[in-house]
Amino acid sequence: MSRSSSLKITRVGLLGLLAPSVAIYTFVIIVPLALSFYYSLTDWVGGPTKNYIGFRNYSLLVHDSLFWHSFKNNMIILALTLIIQMSLAFLLTTLFMSKALRLKELHRTVIFFPVVLSAVVVGFVWQMIYSHDYGILNSILRSIGLESAIRPWLDDPKIVIYSVTVPLIWQYLGIPLMIFVSAVHGIPKDIYESCELDGCTGFKKARYITFPLIYDTIKVVVMLCISSNMLVFSHIYVMTGGGPGTSSMVMAQYAYKTSFGSMQLGYGSAVTIGMFVISFGIVLIFKRLAEVRV
Repeated sequence: MSRSSSLKITRVGLLGLLAPSVAIYTFVIIVPLALSFYYSLTDWVGGPTKNYIGFRNYSLLVHDSLFWHSFKNNMIILALTLIIQMSLAFLLTTLFMSKALRLKELHRTVIFFPVVLSAVVVGFVWQMIYSHDYGILNSILRSIGLESAIRPWLDDPKIVIYSVTVPLIWQYLGIPLMIFVSAVHGIPKDIYESCELDGCTGFKKARYITFPLIYDTIKVVVMLCISSNMLVFSHIYVMTGGGPGTSSMVMAQYAYKTSFGSMQLGYGSAVTIGMFVISFGIVLIFKRLAEVRV
């Protein structure tokens, strides 16, 4: 068999292997996105009638204060998640690489366990924890004499967005942790041994050895964090429904409320396309900034 024939067979085989994945991705992602863009150019309010109105929905979206308020809430959640969750994941990774820590597998399992739970279940659990009257959090504060710290955690517009962020950080902490641990295991042990012989231990080892060598992994994890937190919905919908008022409403919930609450399906589609463009833009900006290594 000639070389060209074998290459042709290899290409056909690779295309055959990729075809199911490409088909599923097209059906699940590309087609709904294209349909959303089509509907966003109409005044569809349900039913068979769809009148083409061009980019009028996008003009309304740019001047929609509630949409930008929801975007601000998404950015608050994203900032808190990036700072707290990524920092905790990196610190825990450093701790797990320490020889002093025992039962590492148990600790990793406990931290990762919330990831497999349903977001709805987590939302209900934290709703009970935050309850002003019978919640565990306020009961603990009351039992240790910190009555002044007791708050209506989900009913105060000033703190509710921070309250709903905590369950997100807690549930998904295990994902960046496992990725970081896997990346650190890929670093040759000789590097750490040489580092320790030179007297570089603890925080210095994490700063000058671990962080630079898993920098590319950290970039990927941050981009995953950005994309997931810009689409957060279930936790907040269960805990607060976007309230009180609109103080904890995020973009995905605004799109849902507009599309299925007010039945403005055309404008709701424009909101979803706006979410996609903003999220994609933030990821691209971060990717460009991360190319300059510190």
